[in-house]
Amino acid sequence: MLPSPSHRPRARLGPLLAALLGLVVGLLPGLTGPTAAAAAEPRAHTLAAGTFRNPLNSGPDPFMTHWKGAYYLTTTQGGSIRMWRSPSLGTLLTADPVTVWTDTDPSRNRNIWAPEFYRFGDRWYLYYTADDGVDDHHRLYVLESERDDPTGPYHFKAKLAPPNHADDFAIDAGILQLGGRLYLAYSGINQYQHNGINIAPMSNPYTVSGNAVAIDAAGGCPEVREGPEFLYRGGRVWMTYSTCDTGKPDYQVRMMSMPLNADPLVPGNWHQHQGAVFSRSDDRGVFGPGHHAFFTSPDGTEDWIVYHAKTTSVNTYTNRTTRAQRFTWRADGTPDFGRPLALGATQNLPSGDPGSGNYWINDDGRSSGAGSVAYSGAWNSGTGCATQCFWSDDHWSDRAGATATFAFTGTRIALLSVKDTGNGYAGISIDGGPEQRVDFHGAIRVGEAVQYTSPRLANGRHTLRIRVTGEHSSQSGASFVSVDRAEVYTD
Repeated sequence: MLPSPSHRPRARLGPLLAALLGLVVGLLPGLTGPTAAAAAEPRAHTLAAGTFRNPLNSGPDPFMTHWKGAYYLTTTQGGSIRMWRSPSLGTLLTADPVTVWTDTDPSRNRNIWAPEFYRFGDRWYLYYTADDGVDDHHRLYVLESERDDPTGPYHFKAKLAPPNHADDFAIDAGILQLGGRLYLAYSGINQYQHNGINIAPMSNPYTVSGNAVAIDAAGGCPEVREGPEFLYRGGRVWMTYSTCDTGKPDYQVRMMSMPLNADPLVPGNWHQHQGAVFSRSDDRGVFGPGHHAFFTSPDGTEDWIVYHAKTTSVNTYTNRTTRAQRFTWRADGTPDFGRPLALGATQNLPSGDPGSGNYWINDDGRSSGAGSVAYSGAWNSGTGCATQCFWSDDHWSDRAGATATFAFTGTRIALLSVKDTGNGYAGISIDGGPEQRVDFHGAIRVGEAVQYTSPRLANGRHTLRIRVTGEHSSQSGASFVSVDRAEVYTD
């Protein structure tokens, strides 16, 4: 399925015109003001100033929030915790990461997964899981910031372990906030799964104060319930979680809920909603969507889900990239996450996002901005890559010396295309400068992978040249180079 066509930025009404329109609408018969429920929703929209396309990051297990004019994102990096900060959702992919935590303690400095960060008082608390190199030794930990800043610096605060699971496997901490109290929700050993949903009380952001209770959450598969996250609306709390092994294409999101005034430590208070609420979308080339989090638009009027997914149906832990899309609410009060969008689908930026000026250049020369591409030498082109490619087409060549040259106006450019078992090395250069050798090979075939991101450039006209070297690594069977989408940044 083709990605959605580019949307024009929504026009802004001048204050006087907006006021006059509001007066006219108020005077029309049969129209009334907002209901009490609607009036309780966030303030009016501040329109976004453009569009964006996924991915937002090349890592999995995302968590994101918007705070004081910027988005903050973490993903699993393995050996450290890194955070990306950007004023616009559209520029997160090329934001420079900040390493906010590394650890010298050998019991917890390996396989660092799924960081999440929350603000309590004037400090930030960063929750994560780590081990000593043995998966079953994964445990939960929390850091505390030394100032009111999501990027830290942080210091180690505590290990988080309910008394009845004092030294058991545990991953994927999520914080439930109800009635002024905190609860630790996580995936760990219980009578239902090795990776099952548990909830424990907390006396403060870094202290577990009682035993964990096990939640018998449905999943459509036997092995995993993980990554619990929470929404609060309409008098209920909604707990969403991911099920099935994350390497499977059927990794998906399911949901339970309960009244806001109920006790989350009573398993029977949780109501199971039937079936997956967010799952694979084969016709859009989206597989294994899950391990998600929620954030609101900068003006507080829209709800968004950030998640990872793959462009291949192969059972693999690679190619899990971070994506985001808006979700809405049904008339019965349940969240409607819709279907995962194709990786390169053009979406409106969140309401109140200042905009990025990003635009795309397709391999066939079409562009949503001031961009073009020209080829020399022998290239193949076609639509055989289907949903794995932007606009379902790409160019590819294994002829040494063949080139593709993108001309663009901006400050940075990213190349996205197919990684495959028969791909080789490309020589990539900016404005005729020195070449950088880039390997387009992948152990399995995946689409719209980020192959290269340029350094930041002076705003203006530039060229990026991709040269087929005719060489490949010992793991590859051929020397093809694929050209699909270029994403141009103007910030």
